[in-house]
Amino acid sequence: MLYLVPTPIGNLQDMTFRAVQTLKDVDLILAEDTRVSVHLFKHFGIETPYHSFHAHNEHQKLEKVIDSLKKGKKIAMVTDAGSPGISDPGFLLVRACVQEEIQVVPLPGPTALIPALAASGLPTDKFHFEGFLPVKKGRNTRLEFLKTYPYTIVLYESPYKLLRTVKDLSDHLGSQKLACIAKEISKIYESFATNTLEGHVNRLSAEASKVKGEYVIVVQGNGE
Repeated sequence: MLYLVPTPIGNLQDMTFRAVQTLKDVDLILAEDTRVSVHLFKHFGIETPYHSFHAHNEHQKLEKVIDSLKKGKKIAMVTDAGSPGISDPGFLLVRACVQEEIQVVPLPGPTALIPALAASGLPTDKFHFEGFLPVKKGRNTRLEFLKTYPYTIVLYESPYKLLRTVKDLSDHLGSQKLACIAKEISKIYESFATNTLEGHVNRLSAEASKVKGEYVIVVQGNGE
């Protein structure tokens, strides 16, 4: 049985009782970065053995993990923050488990896109989660698709590419489209700023040195 265990994206109090107990009960934990996860394990007194499992080694380790699951081992997967498989490692392992008819148990828990969407003030009944835009190949194709999408759009972005992405969204979707930029959700410097895309470009250009942390961009859809 494979457990997908979300971990806090900021405040450690966002960790659920069920998540802590699951990590204590399983035979092995797969962690995206053990150097990050070990602090979480120590904080909650989790002494379960753990191994690294990330985008650069999951192909090599996949067969061994599946073999352990077939032998009856209970394994949990965690990423550095948030829900495994959502813009994080996990998809390949889950797909292999489904193909091998191994039970997958996804625990509910922290993720950045839902709080950002809920606090944006933009319609939430229908939305598209884009994740991270391609850096080069395929970027314009995705932007052209988003230009025609009728409902709210949610994207992730790093501080290093935030201004470029907001400029691209402004150029393709329209400078007067409303957008909410959520920063450092569930952390000390959490903030939600709503403006037009043009307004965000102007603000970010003036505050380039202050652009730090993790960001979620929620943009008004074409039909709204």
